[in-house]
Amino acid sequence: MAVRGDVSCLADPIAQELLTSRIPARLAYTWSDGTPRVVPIWFHWDGAQIVVASPPRAPKLIVLNTGDPVALSIDSNDWPYRVLSIRGAATVEQFNGVPSEYAAAARRYMGDEQGRDIVDSFPADVVMYRIAITPTWANILDFETRFPSAFPG
Repeated sequence: MAVRGDVSCLADPIAQELLTSRIPARLAYTWSDGTPRVVPIWFHWDGAQIVVASPPRAPKLIVLNTGDPVALSIDSNDWPYRVLSIRGAATVEQFNGVPSEYAAAARRYMGDEQGRDIVDSFPADVVMYRIAITPTWANILDFETRFPSAFPG
């Protein structure tokens, strides 16, 4: 079992299950007044980064810049809970068109046909922002063998 914080845990079967699930990630970032924000968001795991995409008017783009620290949580709803927590730095870039990672996420979340329809609904000249998070810290809780550090044991 990987040490808490070791990104090698991303290869663990529980992490892989959550990274390929239809559960939205919860993206946490810091707003301009220093307060935290958390938003649910579709994501795509490419094996090295978690990639999300947003339209230009998304509030997070007002404050997120390349290099900013962010956190993600992907967690199940059923007992025993499974939680993957990730911290890393965001890379933000303007993208002309729909990023391939957004298209892959749309198909995973909505199914092939409906995912394709969502992507095809964007105008050809759409501008989106691609936000890639490179994990620098990761942890798994499975509430069977891996519990929060506050639990006795």
